[in-house]
Amino acid sequence: MLQELTIKNFAIISSLHLGFTDGMTALTGETGAGKSIIIDAVSLLAGARSSMEYIRQGSEKCLVEGLFDQPEQPEFKFLLEELGIEVDEAGLIVQRDLNLSGKSVSRVNGRIVTLANLRRIGQYLVDIQGQNDHQELMHPESHLRLLDSFGDAKFQTVKATYKTAYQTYQTLANQVKKFKQNEQTFVQRIDMLKFQQEEIGSAELVLGEEDRLIEERDKLTNYQKIVDSFSYSYQAMTNEETNALDAIGSASQELQTIASLDKDFENISDNVHSAYYLLQDAVSEIGRQLDLLELDEERLDQVNERLELIHQLKRKYGDSIEKILQYYDQISQELLDSDFSGDKLEKLEKELAEKEAALQLLAEKLQAARMTMAKKLETAIQHELKDLYMENARFEVRFKPIRFSAEGIDEVEFYITTNPGEPLKPLVKVASGGEISRVMLALKTIFSKTQDLTSIVFDEVDTGVSGRVAQAIADKIYQIGKNSQALCITHLPQVAAKADHQLFIRKEVIDGRTITKVEELSETERTKEIARMLAGTEITELTVQHAKELLQLAKK
Repeated sequence: MLQELTIKNFAIISSLHLGFTDGMTALTGETGAGKSIIIDAVSLLAGARSSMEYIRQGSEKCLVEGLFDQPEQPEFKFLLEELGIEVDEAGLIVQRDLNLSGKSVSRVNGRIVTLANLRRIGQYLVDIQGQNDHQELMHPESHLRLLDSFGDAKFQTVKATYKTAYQTYQTLANQVKKFKQNEQTFVQRIDMLKFQQEEIGSAELVLGEEDRLIEERDKLTNYQKIVDSFSYSYQAMTNEETNALDAIGSASQELQTIASLDKDFENISDNVHSAYYLLQDAVSEIGRQLDLLELDEERLDQVNERLELIHQLKRKYGDSIEKILQYYDQISQELLDSDFSGDKLEKLEKELAEKEAALQLLAEKLQAARMTMAKKLETAIQHELKDLYMENARFEVRFKPIRFSAEGIDEVEFYITTNPGEPLKPLVKVASGGEISRVMLALKTIFSKTQDLTSIVFDEVDTGVSGRVAQAIADKIYQIGKNSQALCITHLPQVAAKADHQLFIRKEVIDGRTITKVEELSETERTKEIARMLAGTEITELTVQHAKELLQLAKK
């Protein structure tokens, strides 16, 4: 059940907070007052697509928030667990935020959810039936889904078992089909993978190898520069005429004679002394490097060839040795897993035949359950149509066998005749708009008894009817409200009078801006509003008496 609804900066609604109760609630008011806007807001909470046009003129964003009783179905609890939404005993808080950038954010109990997941949640919370929603009945492809909605938990288990088996069967069937279609492509790919595996494997790449080769190449390429630099440095520090090392040694000895006279002198002496020994080590290392250096042009060619090989492999298989080796592991595993052979195809086809036989049994079980269910639905629909003054109507669910599909081996279409002696014909071809509306209302009445929907919203579904049919529709919506909360936008006084509660929606102009206001009507106010619905602007004493009579009859 929808407990509370908060709307801010939505269309002509500046700020609105509504509380709802169980039973049937009628929403009335003049055309254009904002009744359907409230339903649009509820639709957003059920996962309807948003539009920037919903944002009130002059506002940056709008907000719609609803507090619902948490549905008790186990499937709903599993859904919340799957989506990581925490359960709150106070209820389920659903929120939609829209801003001018076109961005829409959906939250359930504070957790952000995608629009697709919000729709999954919304189907357990509210079912909105608008003036044109009976068009669902005008599409035969929807009839199977409507029939299945009549099924109990046992039926849904049978259907779920079939669907799981069908998905497994379909996956295997696609695998066999792909196996047959892509045999040549598969062989070509295996050949390509083997070539790539051989090319990478024969290179015997080592992590870090490229950096080491580049360093070695740079040394070999700059051989002469290195020799010249070391030779000059060695000569500068060891030459007999300008022996820098001996000069620094002499300076160090001289500084030691005054080091004890001052702390700063001592630091200078120590630094020169350390520098002297560091230079001695450097001269020794330079000499050693000069002895080791030799120009190996053959090795330089080998290094360049190796680097070129690595470059070619990087261009083909990855931008680093690490990625090349990862790709090598990947294709090696694919080659290990590959088993394209006639024997494998034979095994797959045998397995597919076994799956198909098992699926056929499940499909027949599902079909039998549907046929039993269809008979019950036919009886229930005819009973409801009788209450809606279609007592001569006969309703039938007809089956047409088809090849396996995700829904079974059935196509379903509703047939009807509303006149005695006339043959049954497809509902979509013979029923009038008013008859279609009543059939849909009959379905909703039945489903409200078998499904645990939180709320069912009727948006002017009584348009175009009057008299005793209007009263019958009012009775049906009231009956639905006994099983599920029913919210009904109506212009019919018979429907409004039947409601347990009545909300009046009106427009006001404040500071040059139109805003929508909603108030729950007292018994006296309901009499006045129903009188307005009966008579329009000129309300007479007779009209008021008629309104009171409607309310009294509704109470009885």
